[in-house]
Amino acid sequence: MPVEAKNDHIKYLQPQVVAKLANMELRARFVVEGFLVGLHKSPYHGFSVEFAEYRQYNPGDPIKNIDWKAYGRTDRYYIKEFEEETNLRCYILVDASASMAFASEGRMPKFQYASYLAASFAYLMQLQKDAVGLTVFDERVREERAPSSTRVNLFEMLRLLERSTPSGKTQSPAVFGEVAQRIRRRGLVVIISDLYDDPAATLTAIKQFRHRGHEVIVFHIIDPIEIAFDFKGETMFIDLESEKRIQSQPWTIREEYQRRFSEYIDRIKLACEDSRIDYELIDTTSPYDVALTAYLHKRAKLG
Repeated sequence: MPVEAKNDHIKYLQPQVVAKLANMELRARFVVEGFLVGLHKSPYHGFSVEFAEYRQYNPGDPIKNIDWKAYGRTDRYYIKEFEEETNLRCYILVDASASMAFASEGRMPKFQYASYLAASFAYLMQLQKDAVGLTVFDERVREERAPSSTRVNLFEMLRLLERSTPSGKTQSPAVFGEVAQRIRRRGLVVIISDLYDDPAATLTAIKQFRHRGHEVIVFHIIDPIEIAFDFKGETMFIDLESEKRIQSQPWTIREEYQRRFSEYIDRIKLACEDSRIDYELIDTTSPYDVALTAYLHKRAKLG
């Protein structure tokens, strides 16, 4: 087999290639299929079929799983969920604040990268029969979908990601606190954000998930220029959330900027390590298998 054909799946993991596909379902499917082709062994686990709980019937659910006795008592349709359908509950939180709209020349905006990543996670989790939910937020919770392992729920989440656009200010601590209080069952919390908020308050809020017994993985999404700060010529910097403007000569502050940015990253990373929170710094040129591999490593630890 020619090398090019053998590695053909790799192109579906490249952000710029994924962006050319027609819709969110195609993007998620091609990323996940390309990723799975590249794995040396299957990530799937065996599932028990022990009864877990009831939930309300959703269009598209198998009719055979309707509990007719419960219908007789309540006049409502309920589905019996089994452990094979709720092997793990995953909660994906995606930052859609205005700062996520940033993109340096020729690169994908951070929110676009984050939304494709969230869609790929949801697609992969549904393949694994995990129940997955989605929250899109800025300074508040915009929209959310409760965890479910059905295909109907997956497509609702993909549509939600497709119609979402970055805007508004960031209030991560308040949002994380609100979401943490609402989650009743322990699971895996996946946070996808540029984390541009007060670091101390944001980290304290993320730790709330751990205090409530959840496993947490943070994907810190940045544009490569936010690390390198290699702007050319005199530059006008505009805060996408407050619209404040600063005129600067980047080369005069580059070294100090890089030092402070590195300290900021180290602070977040160390705080996450201290609380046993997985942390991954991902730039918007990274192929999606980097984040998907980190997720599967986390998933494997949970059994």
